[in-house]
Amino acid sequence: MATVRFRDETATGKPVTEFEVAGLPARMTVRELIRLRVREEVARHNARPSDRFNGLVRPDGAEADLNGYRFREPRRIDWERQAEIAERAFLSNGFFVLAGDHQVEELDEVVDLTTDPDLAFIKLVALVGG
Repeated sequence: MATVRFRDETATGKPVTEFEVAGLPARMTVRELIRLRVREEVARHNARPSDRFNGLVRPDGAEADLNGYRFREPRRIDWERQAEIAERAFLSNGFFVLAGDHQVEELDEVVDLTTDPDLAFIKLVALVGG
């Protein structure tokens, strides 16, 4: 069984947040890894719902805020809906994923977690006026 480290980084490589999940199969697709990551972060949020969510992608009804997203009032999030949003964001270049030093390109690409247990998620930010 493998342990994977999910890490968010800025475009310049500065670490923002990270967490680990143990007991995973040795090989998983990028789609499975994104869904796992989203399910974990939503479960952490739903354990103590608040008006802020620090996750990979913006939930429905939330506004972008400094280092996360804000709701009008504390609420729970549907992880499956959030996973759909994340998959679409990956496909539209809203973020990219590095497995070790390799940028994964496709949702169905298989990652060997025994050789690349560190996954870096880099969110892309649209430039103002460009």
